[in-house]
Amino acid sequence: QVQLVESGGGLVQPGGSLRLSCVASGSILSINVMGWYRQAPGGKERELVAVITGGGNANYADSVKGRFTISRDNTKNTVYLQMNSLKPEDTAVYSCSLKQGRYYWGQGTQVTVSS
Repeated sequence: QVQLVESGGGLVQPGGSLRLSCVASGSILSINVMGWYRQAPGGKERELVAVITGGGNANYADSVKGRFTISRDNTKNTVYLQMNSLKPEDTAVYSCSLKQGRYYWGQGTQVTVSS
């Protein structure tokens, strides 16, 4: 089993920054993909924000390119999401994911961008 615990969410003003962290524990394989997804309020579908392989190859949603940076520390089984120039439309519950054969999910952390 795999457990994922996120931290770092909160309330921030437009144009501000936040850094999310997610620590994975349990049966972690050497080859996996970690990432962040988000689900905005109002019943919208969960969408991919960014994913990163163990080798450091990253992919981003077009809506966050140039503003968000995903990174990981394989020695700590931790993935980070640095979010800059935040916009109100970035408001969502952000969930960490780990894919190794199947997807594992964290409980999510709320990010609210509002003045």
